[in-house]
Amino acid sequence: MVDVRLTDLASSGGCAAKYSAARLERLLSGFAAADAENLLIGLSPADDAAVYRLDDERALVFTLDFFPPLVDDPRDYGAIAAANALNDVFAMGGAPLLALSVAAFPDSLPEDTIASIFAAADEQVRSAGALLAGGHTILDDEPKYGLAVVGTVHPEALWPKSGAQPGDALFLTKPLGTGLVLTGYKNALLGEVELQAAVRLMRTLNREAAEALRPFTPNAVTDVTGFGLLGHAHEMAERSGVAIRLLADQLPALPGAVAVAREGSRTAGAVRNRDFAGDHVASEGVPDELVELAYDPQTAGGLLVSLPAERAVVLEVALAAHDILAARVGHVEVGSGVTLERA
Repeated sequence: MVDVRLTDLASSGGCAAKYSAARLERLLSGFAAADAENLLIGLSPADDAAVYRLDDERALVFTLDFFPPLVDDPRDYGAIAAANALNDVFAMGGAPLLALSVAAFPDSLPEDTIASIFAAADEQVRSAGALLAGGHTILDDEPKYGLAVVGTVHPEALWPKSGAQPGDALFLTKPLGTGLVLTGYKNALLGEVELQAAVRLMRTLNREAAEALRPFTPNAVTDVTGFGLLGHAHEMAERSGVAIRLLADQLPALPGAVAVAREGSRTAGAVRNRDFAGDHVASEGVPDELVELAYDPQTAGGLLVSLPAERAVVLEVALAAHDILAARVGHVEVGSGVTLERA
């Protein structure tokens, strides 16, 4: 295989390349669907995926996600991009059924590199219980890859991000810091050990976490991706009509992530996340590096779960039995906004 550094071809990578959430809200405001009765989740309010009811027993989950490369290994890139898209279906409580590739590659990119990206994505799709059935590819100087995914869910078993209730406990199923680790590696602040820990996390599907969570009928779920923990917590709080209180000292972090933040490294995605959620977040007294960790854009991050506090201990046991992180990071209360505070 020809040695190609995929990241040299990208201006930004992974979910850090996401469009500004604040600008997206302005652009998409006012959109309404004609068949509002069967469109269970669309843009009003938006969620991790769209959901359309077919009948009383079945609904379709639709999502689309793609981005430029954030790592150089083509198999890692394909697997991470696929996981990031598939995880949106798991975040809705659904099961992926079918996926299509969305791809843009330079004409000069070696065919074996592209083939490795496709092959790794296909493996991820099959691991998610779905099939990769085609797609669309165009020429572009900057590589981009991802999936359009269709899944299924029972209309009464949806996990919207808008259902959090006062008294709920909040859990996170993966550590934070993928953006910081990738930035630290690029700037020679971190080495291969830290990079590979982040790659393993980003390649991990949220399938097992969702399966372990399903019997608990959570009130609200979202996957933490490009808008960072604070951006997604803000969405959950605002759409649920509640306040969210997060404990900075309880936030799980990838090896090296906090150290990179302490050195003053910032990602463009984190700056956009502050623009989006900053007016709704209080973080007085919290060290800057922990605030940065909470704003850091994640790629293929874990699930942020809101469920009644009395079920919290049982959930911890269930997740631990599947070797899945069960970090209790805060709770939901009456009010509005998000507070990040010391324990």
